[in-house]
Amino acid sequence: MRVVRTGSQLALILGALVLSAPTAVAAVGEPAGDVRVNPGKATPGTTVTVTTSACGKETYGKGESEAGGKFHLLPGDRKGVLVGEFQVPDDAVSGTDTVTLKCPPRIKKTVTYQISGRPNGAVDAGFGGASGGDDRSIQLALGVLLLGGAAAGVIRLRRRSPEARTPA
Repeated sequence: MRVVRTGSQLALILGALVLSAPTAVAAVGEPAGDVRVNPGKATPGTTVTVTTSACGKETYGKGESEAGGKFHLLPGDRKGVLVGEFQVPDDAVSGTDTVTLKCPPRIKKTVTYQISGRPNGAVDAGFGGASGGDDRSIQLALGVLLLGGAAAGVIRLRRRSPEARTPA
């Protein structure tokens, strides 16, 4: 009987760990081939850096953001990498922004990133709330609940007298 209790407690603990583990989610702004936008989620007023190796040996390129306008791509720290910057306007609305890069002779790359407006009112601080819950918040809550239950079971088992623990 003791093995069954220990096994179920171990299963609860392992279940809590599995449910509370963060899930791997691909973020908007991840590299699209050989173009990277940093940060992948920008707020109005933020300077966005675009890095690319799509231009090969070229030392110049042009870029254009739908929200931030035109910018130049110039050589970066590493050979074959061009870097450009632009600023997200203060009046930019939340949503996705498309960035188009052009390099000679006929190279054209497009990538998107997320613009998130400044919060007005309640802010989502986790575990649901103002903007509704998400899957990770639910998983974390379930994990904490399972871990708490497992801990309570272990404490209850340890508080019994030695006579009560031995099978009859």
